[in-house]
Amino acid sequence: MIDIRDVEVVAPNFKRRLSGVTSTIIQLVPVQRSLGQKVATLGPGLPADLPHIRYRDLWALWVPPRGKRFRVWHARRNIEMLPAILMRGMLRMPLKIVFTSASQRRHTGWTKWLISKMDAVIATSNKTADYLAVPNTVILHGIDTDRFSPPVEKAEAKRARGLDPMKKFVGCFGRVRHQKGTDVFVDSMIRLLPARPDWAAVVAGRATGPHVDFENGLKAKVAAAGLADRILFVGEHTDINEWYRALDLFIAPQRWEGFGLTPLEAMATALPVIATDVGAFPELLVTGDQETGVIIAGGSADAMIEAAASFMDNESRRHAAAARSRAHVLENFSIEGEAKRLGNIYRITASA
Repeated sequence: MIDIRDVEVVAPNFKRRLSGVTSTIIQLVPVQRSLGQKVATLGPGLPADLPHIRYRDLWALWVPPRGKRFRVWHARRNIEMLPAILMRGMLRMPLKIVFTSASQRRHTGWTKWLISKMDAVIATSNKTADYLAVPNTVILHGIDTDRFSPPVEKAEAKRARGLDPMKKFVGCFGRVRHQKGTDVFVDSMIRLLPARPDWAAVVAGRATGPHVDFENGLKAKVAAAGLADRILFVGEHTDINEWYRALDLFIAPQRWEGFGLTPLEAMATALPVIATDVGAFPELLVTGDQETGVIIAGGSADAMIEAAASFMDNESRRHAAAARSRAHVLENFSIEGEAKRLGNIYRITASA
């Protein structure tokens, strides 16, 4: 618990189930606090060790934080914008409302109205910004480049995951479902691996509810191809950073994505990345002469096979892209950089 008088930014999370938004809050708030930003969370579904306030503390929002005229409320969902609008408008609380949008589709009239009432709007990508009808600032997500970092010794990283250290591995990480393109990855590997006995594939992630049958169908297809020992379904892992370290190539095969952190996590681990042209992926990778990877059409197994083969069969290209990937993320996508840019938005908004 934290004293509301010392809270300058409230980060609400009004959704109990874990989501990308929730994960962003969990990762960002400790970094923001380490940079001196007086941020506290509000709502369910968050770790107990995060600085937080209680719902009954909201009455104290009538009084601004020490030494400030306004407190910032940083919403990331409609259900978090609305109460702030009511508290600021009807209850006359000294609040400034910041909203972060990750949506890449046309907003409903209701959402447009809510966004129009914001004091500042942040877009998580240029593609997202294109769907906003109000002035906004683009701040792309960053990641923890200490957690996601290359292994000291690749063979040992593979042994630690129970993988053959003599083989090279290509991975696809994330929820197992049609939207995420897991089937395109599996179909591509079924066609690629028979001619490349030194390579194997890893699918890491969880299938839930109706997607369990989808995953079982993929496993059956792999078994029928005689590749059950080379296309591995390893499930969900909290130490996913260690699984990245065991890879030699990463593929993000999504058919649709709001933002998508997996390419950044892979590049930070010094991996070349093949990603589809969805979400923010084209804004994350560098292609061309200084490539960190390549962008391909979503849903196309042929495009994925061509791109993957070009890295699997060319060790020097793979290693060069891997080295550039790590440097690219360190320079442009650290979570500290994201937190600093958010801090600037808070400062400008609260002083306006």
